Amino acid sequence: MSLTLYFHPLSSYCFKVLTALYENDTPFTTHLVNLGDPDSRNAFLKIWPVGKFPVLRDESRNWTVPESTIIIEYLAQHFPGPSKLVPVDADLARQVRMRDRFYDLHIHNHMQRIIGDRIRPVDQKDPYGVEQARTAMNTALGMTDQEMKTKQWAVGDTFTMADCAAAPALFYANKIAALDGPYPHVAAYLKRLTERPSFARTLKEAEPYFHMFPG
Repeated sequence: MSLTLYFHPLSSYCFKVLTALYENDTPFTTHLVNLGDPDSRNAFLKIWPVGKFPVLRDESRNWTVPESTIIIEYLAQHFPGPSKLVPVDADLARQVRMRDRFYDLHIHNHMQRIIGDRIRPVDQKDPYGVEQARTAMNTALGMTDQEMKTKQWAVGDTFTMADCAAAPALFYANKIAALDGPYPHVAAYLKRLTERPSFARTLKEAEPYFHMFPG
């Protein structure tokens, strides 16, 4: 098997790539990275010195592919399946990429900042940064709620890379700020995402590790 995914089972960006892989039943193996273990960390740094996951290694092409969006684009090009996560049509593809970036930059990253602050030492907390992140995330959630009034998926009626991005961003955002009250259309969209077999499988496999989530 040529593809190996270096990942952590609680990583939201790894969720994004796993959903894409499962969506098209793409064969791959996993390599769990424990950054808290020196041997695991050092081995991973040899693969990708930046030290962030996910990273996809394709031995058949001798390519190391970092970053979740780039990995999904790579899979769409070299390991296509029945689910066209990146549309062939250029205009549609641009819409998908725009929504992918929106979810990553304006919900996902802010969500991570809020959760990341929970595991900081007490004397290194950043309440102002958390407040900024929460405000920005809520703005993006409000925009998404308006959009999802009339949409099944992020870009119309077809599940795409944008939905792979939305799924973990909204799943974890819901853990820090319940969505069903202020954002009912986002909450309904998240329900559809969690019922999608590819994302449902991702969540199921992560269940044994959820006790480690900083609640």
